[in-house]
Amino acid sequence: MPQGFRVQVPGSAYKLMLTSLQNPLVKQIRKLHSSKERREQGVFLLEGTHLLEEACAVDYPLVTLCCTPEWLSLHQELWQQACQRAERTEIVSAEIVKAIATTVQPDGVVATAKRSVSQSQVPLSGLAIALETVQDPGNLGTMIRTAAAAGASGLWLSADSVDLDNPKVLRASAGQWFRLPMAVSQDLSATVRECQQAGMQVVATLPTAQLTYWEVDWRCPSLILLGNEGAGLSPELTALTDVQVRIPLSLGVESLNVAIAAALMLYEAKRQRSFEIEFEPPSRSVA
Repeated sequence: MPQGFRVQVPGSAYKLMLTSLQNPLVKQIRKLHSSKERREQGVFLLEGTHLLEEACAVDYPLVTLCCTPEWLSLHQELWQQACQRAERTEIVSAEIVKAIATTVQPDGVVATAKRSVSQSQVPLSGLAIALETVQDPGNLGTMIRTAAAAGASGLWLSADSVDLDNPKVLRASAGQWFRLPMAVSQDLSATVRECQQAGMQVVATLPTAQLTYWEVDWRCPSLILLGNEGAGLSPELTALTDVQVRIPLSLGVESLNVAIAAALMLYEAKRQRSFEIEFEPPSRSVA
């Protein structure tokens, strides 16, 4: 595409299309692939049409909006919605979108948003999850999506976990990242104790636990503790739990993926709460 190429945008205006990989804005956005740069700039990436739609649906403020002419021609209404929330808008070539995106096949639009807005107040009530040292962005994004779908009140994440605004986390959340209250806890043990003081029962999985996860009364305010994909929960957090449960596994199966474990407990809680079942506690004592 030649330098100086102009593109007509809705409203009969024309914008000069960015085509140079050396453009300062392009260089700045490309740096956001790095966790360190996202922290230093206070900005993160939103990639793809679906995430942009979700951001606009909740009126999330944007910093920069970049799209190709082809994308614009197909999404003029979304473009106008996003423009109302963005500090800067640019029409860019497909080569630029590919350079600033982290996906192999971007769909033509990339935006940036302020990082500080991603922190919200998680209520000390309802059904919440707290994650310790979770490292896989796909797991975190899936748990965010599942928690939102199950009607969870929020999610806490330990500071040594994968970044909440990692691009893969946002994509795996399927847009629910914008809808679930989330916060990074600098001291997860203190957060857990605060939940307990507010009347929430703290539940964690343990292979040796006597109770299965469906033998817990999930109708009361509850916090589900989940740990690292390999090491599980630390002894410090395990010691804080009120209830320890196990997920029954067939012979030869060592464990479940952490996101699957989260989904099972979240949906057992949803089942009990939704159908107002009569819960009968097991005769044996809680581990």
